[in-house]
Amino acid sequence: QLRLVESGGALVQPGGSLRLSCAASGYGLRDYAIAWFRQAPGKERERVSCISRRGGSTTEYAASVKGRFTISRDDAKNTVTLQMNSLKPEDTGIYYCAADFQYRSACTEPDYWGQGTQVTVSS
Repeated sequence: QLRLVESGGALVQPGGSLRLSCAASGYGLRDYAIAWFRQAPGKERERVSCISRRGGSTTEYAASVKGRFTISRDDAKNTVTLQMNSLKPEDTGIYYCAADFQYRSACTEPDYWGQGTQVTVSS
């Protein structure tokens, strides 16, 4: 069974950057579309970004992060990365990596989830 593990969450000041990673075990990531979701305290989980499988030729971003976040994948290393720049306090939350064979399913109701990593943007 596919297992996803996120890393890279931290406390960072507004305007700073973080790089989140999603690593897989149990199965290669190459055949899965991957998404990043986040959940802030007291708020519903929201999709941040998605990337298609096998090289990731298709990506999409939430309007709130477009131009600041970049999703990418390295199938040889079995990882997906979310580069987050110009961070704002409203980016605070638990960030989850998720996977599904189908791109649209990955972006909406993925089958596999990681445990999450905490990102806190505060001065």
